[in-house]
This record gives sequence, C-alpha cells and structure tokens, in this order.
Amino acid sequence: MDTITLWHLTGWEFAALAFAALLVGFSKTAVSGANTVSLAIFAAVLPARASTGILLPVLIAGDVLAVLTYRRHAHWPTLWRLFPAVGVGVVVGTVFLVWANDAVVRTSIGVILLFMAGVTVWRRRQADAAERPDEVTSRTGRAKARSYGVLGGFTTMVANAGGPVMSMYLLSAGFRKLGFLGTSAFFFLIVNVSKLPFSAGLGLIDGPSLLLDAALVVFVVPGAFLGKWAVDRINQRLFERLVIAATVVGGLQLLLA
Repeated sequence: MDTITLWHLTGWEFAALAFAALLVGFSKTAVSGANTVSLAIFAAVLPARASTGILLPVLIAGDVLAVLTYRRHAHWPTLWRLFPAVGVGVVVGTVFLVWANDAVVRTSIGVILLFMAGVTVWRRRQADAAERPDEVTSRTGRAKARSYGVLGGFTTMVANAGGPVMSMYLLSAGFRKLGFLGTSAFFFLIVNVSKLPFSAGLGLIDGPSLLLDAALVVFVVPGAFLGKWAVDRINQRLFERLVIAATVVGGLQLLLA
C-alpha cells in the first residue's frame, strides 16, 4: 500500500475524512447503511484500495460504540445463522481483491446494493412487513440468511460496504428498529475485527495508516451520540425509508464514481 500519513493530507482533505468518521458514528447508532457515504469520501480523498484499510479501524470504533448502546437488543439466532455464510463471503472477497482493480470493485458492489434495495422494497410491499425475526429458523429463512451472508461478507471485505446488504436482510426479515440496530452492531463488530488479519495481509493496514486512524476515531464519538439522540425521534416507517434511501445513494455513488 502507498503509505498514507496525516502529513500527506491538506486541511480540507482531513476535514472531509473527519466528517466521514463522524458520519460512521451516526450510521452505527442511527441509520445503518449511511456509512456508504463515508466509504465514498474516503475513496475520493485517498487511493481507493488504501482507503478500505484506513476506514476499517474507524468502523470498528463505531461498532464498539453501537454494541455498548444497543447490546441488549441483539437477536443471536439470526447472527449464528449468518456467520458461516459471511465467512465464505470474506474469503471470496479476499481472493477477489487480489486481482480486481478499483473500477471492477466499485461497479460490482454498486450493482449488488441497488439490486438488494429493489428486492427489499418489492418483498415488503408483497408481504406487508409480515415477517418476524424468529422466521430465520424456516427453510426459506435459512436460505435467505445464507445468500445475504455471502454477499455481506464479500462486500464488507472488498470495500467495507456490507452495511447496506445486511440492512436489506434485517429489514426483509421484519426487524424493528432497536432489534435491527442491536443485531447489526454485534454482527459488524465481530465481522470487522475478523477482517483485520486479511486486510493486514493484503497490505491495506500498516503503522502510518493506524496513526491516521487514531486521529479520525476522535470524530466517531460525537457522531455516535448524535445518532443515539436522533434514533429516538425517528419512527419505524421513516427509519426503514432512510435505510433503503441510504443504500440506494451508496450504490449509485459507487457506480458513478
């Protein structure tokens, strides 16, 4: 990886990354999927491949804050069904990163996000949001968990963009707001920590990048508090619309970048 340090950034570039870090904190405690905007900012300011390694520790800091905030609302049966498929997706994503260039990565993930958003909107209109989290134990629920899990693992490995995929899965499974946030908090903390050795092995994380992360993590905290304040004031229907809208915006950004 080309070494990126604080000293290589202009004041405006650092300000953009600081805003992106604040948005990570907000997305982790309010509107999951909104951090695709952070992904786009990091990729615009930094070299695209390097940006994924620098963003990962910032995301983990947001995950820790989200777990501390919503730990009592996680739905563990859903998590246990997702993890094996996610592991497969992470391995596939690692292999993909070895040969794929930035344009292929962005286009692939953008298409996946837009497809998932469309499927989720269609399913919710057909079922009128009748599914509940416990239905992940059905045959259909297990198949859906596997497919979303592989896609989530793949997209989170290649571009830290697994949030929208998992958001679409949790919405399609009928999760309410707090269950959604608690389950996704634990999911991404565990998955993102497990990605660290893969990212380091690919040269995406090094000493200088971690120094930059240390400066950016400071901005994640106020973002998380802002998200916690906002989520109590957002009703369920608006919450779902914001999650889907953030997913569509993120997908379009990746396709048009």
